[in-house]
Amino acid sequence: MFDEKTLRQAHDGMLGWWDKVKDAAASAWQSKRYSTVSDLEIKPLYTPEDVKDLDYGEHIGYPGAYPFTRGCQPDMYRGRLWTFRMFSGFGSAEDTNRRYHHLLKHGETGLSIAYDYPTLMGYDSDSPRSRAEIGKCGVAIDSLADFEVLMRGIPLGDVTVSHTINPPASIAWAMNLALADKQGVGWDRLGGTIQNDMLKEFIAQKTFMCPIEPSVRIVRDTIEFGTKHVPRWNTVSISGYHMREAGATAVQELAFTLADGIAYVQDVLDHTELEVDAFAPRLSFFFDSHIDFFEEIAKFRAARRIWARIMRDRFKAKNPRSWWLRFHTQTAGVSLTAQQPLNNVIRTATEALAAALGGTQSLHTNSYDETLALPTDHAVTVALRTQQIIADETGVTNTIDPLAGSYFVEALTNEMEERALEYIEKIDRMGGMLAAIDQGFPQLEIADAAYRYQRQIDTGVKTLVGVNKYVTEEQSPIELLKIDEKLEEEQVTRLHNLKRSRDNRAVSQALGDVRRACRNGENVMPAVIEAVKAYATEQEICDVYREVFGEYRDPGFY
Repeated sequence: MFDEKTLRQAHDGMLGWWDKVKDAAASAWQSKRYSTVSDLEIKPLYTPEDVKDLDYGEHIGYPGAYPFTRGCQPDMYRGRLWTFRMFSGFGSAEDTNRRYHHLLKHGETGLSIAYDYPTLMGYDSDSPRSRAEIGKCGVAIDSLADFEVLMRGIPLGDVTVSHTINPPASIAWAMNLALADKQGVGWDRLGGTIQNDMLKEFIAQKTFMCPIEPSVRIVRDTIEFGTKHVPRWNTVSISGYHMREAGATAVQELAFTLADGIAYVQDVLDHTELEVDAFAPRLSFFFDSHIDFFEEIAKFRAARRIWARIMRDRFKAKNPRSWWLRFHTQTAGVSLTAQQPLNNVIRTATEALAAALGGTQSLHTNSYDETLALPTDHAVTVALRTQQIIADETGVTNTIDPLAGSYFVEALTNEMEERALEYIEKIDRMGGMLAAIDQGFPQLEIADAAYRYQRQIDTGVKTLVGVNKYVTEEQSPIELLKIDEKLEEEQVTRLHNLKRSRDNRAVSQALGDVRRACRNGENVMPAVIEAVKAYATEQEICDVYREVFGEYRDPGFY
């Protein structure tokens, strides 16, 4: 990056500067250890010496060109802003449909569905396991009938839809495809994402259903089906967000997410006839944007660079679009506090700004009240306005990757890459990510990191405003969203009415076809779509998965 003369001047200048200021520097400043949220040590000053080993073309480059450190698209936000995709869902399909229309009216550009916990786990609202959970942390969706209400008045060919769901992702996607048929929208016009990342479920979030291998097989089926029939759809969103929320460091989030991506790519290549360039351009990623501003920006830049090299050099992809790492970002829910909740507005704004400067393709901003309840209309509007102010008022979208060339940012990006690659190489030596999960490796690494960080908060090494510093006794009451308890009874009644009125013989036949596809190694998607169209419920289809593939029990690692 620099010639020997410049490096010598920087080195000598640094020594001369320190000799002049060291006596004036406060002793506390000299003795304190400065580090990121993830505990990477930060030097007091960065100079050309810290980036002397970087090659501009190989490590930084230009937007839209390998290694994509500066962004996937050549014009980035000058050409198109990131998608304002607010993650939302609560109560009934009717309730959430009203929220969607509210968000679209106020400038949201993509929908992101939050499902309730029974739906996430593959259980209908009339299951005993669903009691007291229906509609509480997301929307209750039992069948295509509910999904039709959820998307009432929303043309699927004009709005991209993201489904944050994993074990039943194939079923949620089938509902989307079936409704598109009803709306007369060709599948080639549909855009959106199913999260569908089962590996991170075994590592962190823990909404799992079947054992690891058949779970990955269903992910593979969706990738293959989407590649052939729904070309604009992202059939997996390889997610680090949940690992970070569970306590992972930024380096662990980066490394384990990309290791999961490697596992999915290898699995598709091993078990289908698809070439890597046929499906790799539709892989997408999902990252957390935590509170440490520069660490997050460096993480996003390093992620693009690492993935480009993995796809080009490891998997021999030829299409530059296969080298892209396109990602959605959500601000860090784990950084929000119940104490002094309005402070969360500032936290979210800072995290969203880091995501924008890091080059995200879409963004969800958390609401200030989300540690206490699902967000109110007012809170979610403030969160959406946060994105809009960053996009339209701050000027950060005027130029591409404005922090490139910063000694600090480039050095931190390089450190992120080096440390993440160490993890990936270790996972490779273990036999890949499935083997690593079986051995509990990523789970234990995250648990240890979470413990270390909590100890730093408890002892005051790290500051959490309103929790361990600047604490006040006064509480600021805020309005909270409450889910009507009548919802559960109404949802169960609707489901029972559906089961009585549908053609149950057709449902039974369709479920039999799903069972045969699972047992015979056929792609499950065609049979699942037909089952959904017959108004088979989510649990009825998931019960077939559980019957054929078995159920996973977390062994627990300590």
